[in-house]
Amino acid sequence: MAGEPPDWPSPPSGMHSPWQALSVLMGLSGERLARAEHGGEVESFRDKLADRLEEACKIVQEEAKRVIGTYEYGWPRLKPETVVRKGGADTPLLETGALRDSIEYTVDRDNLTAWVGSDDPIAPYQELGTVTIPARSFLAGAAMRKEAEIVRKTGVSVHGLILKDLGING
Repeated sequence: MAGEPPDWPSPPSGMHSPWQALSVLMGLSGERLARAEHGGEVESFRDKLADRLEEACKIVQEEAKRVIGTYEYGWPRLKPETVVRKGGADTPLLETGALRDSIEYTVDRDNLTAWVGSDDPIAPYQELGTVTIPARSFLAGAAMRKEAEIVRKTGVSVHGLILKDLGING
């Protein structure tokens, strides 16, 4: 996700673009978690935090892959002509399975940073929407839907990290 897509307008001064927000959403930093949870004692928790980040990423990845092709998140219905074009399949975001299969995660254990995302070029447009495509947030939706499970299993608060990175006091 290098740079803004060329057809998206720049956000007003002091605001984050959808592209920046998606980038923040998909980045979880263990360094921030360590400082928040252990008063800055980062080094002694490095391996444990990396494992927690990896577990959190797996949860989000699995949920994002699972929800593609469903309406469980209350996404807008496909247009009738889209369903016809898809041979009658009323399965949002699922056509060939390429988008679903592209959802991966990366954990940088040295820097305690992790990302869940897709390298499919259509992913940001499906996630955030365009003028003609309604947003169907499969990545952010998965992270938010699974936050309670992630917190229970790993102690990672996805929502808190997003708000903090966007400069919003929640």
